[in-house]
Amino acid sequence: MNKAVGIIPARWRSTRFPGKPLHLIAGKPLLQRVWERCRQAKNLDSVIIATDDMRIAKGAFDWGAEVALTSPKHESGTDRVAEVARNAKQFAFVINIQGDESLIDPSLIDRLVEKLRSHRNVDIATAAHPFEYPGEALSPHQVKVIVDASRRALYFSRAAIPFPRNPSKIKYLRHQGIYGFRRNALLQFVKWKPGPLERADSLEQLRALENGVSVHVLLTKHGSPGVDTPADAEALERKLARAKGRTRPR
Repeated sequence: MNKAVGIIPARWRSTRFPGKPLHLIAGKPLLQRVWERCRQAKNLDSVIIATDDMRIAKGAFDWGAEVALTSPKHESGTDRVAEVARNAKQFAFVINIQGDESLIDPSLIDRLVEKLRSHRNVDIATAAHPFEYPGEALSPHQVKVIVDASRRALYFSRAAIPFPRNPSKIKYLRHQGIYGFRRNALLQFVKWKPGPLERADSLEQLRALENGVSVHVLLTKHGSPGVDTPADAEALERKLARAKGRTRPR
């Protein structure tokens, strides 16, 4: 069994942006854009949208996506992904893809799957990239990660880590919200209760570190911007418009 599935958790109720998955970005729902990018990944055998909301499910059905209806009681997207994976025993590897990463790089998804397939000692893998603007590392809304020489995560935080005694020499890494799991590792992960570090930073990836599980970090040159607020959606629409303008034939 060597198959991989990409699962996109999606919920309607968002404190900062209700209805975000179906918000139109340049005429197309945000979630559909994510799904289409995932479909371009060569190493995924299936892509599933996991949701508890019939509005999202109907929209996804309309554009041809496979949908798994999940419990409305989940506290996180990872819990929702795990529910689907629990019943999808044909898949050895599960890629948890955030439903607001509309510019997710399909090749990054392929790299995560390949890392899990070729390194049996890696149970969880994720990704990070240098901040384009170092000052953004000071924002608590941007999650940072530091890694060791083998590119295993030492710590994730909303704080700027490491401490900037000489800021000009620090290259902060922005954590990108995508995870690759061995299926069994994912099912074990959601059984653990949040520990003090996870609760302090409100970052569930710290649960793995608190339980002694290494998280391998793939480093990329660039990342994809997430959409957390309506303002982010407007910025993304402007970015897509600029990109379309550059590719338009003259």
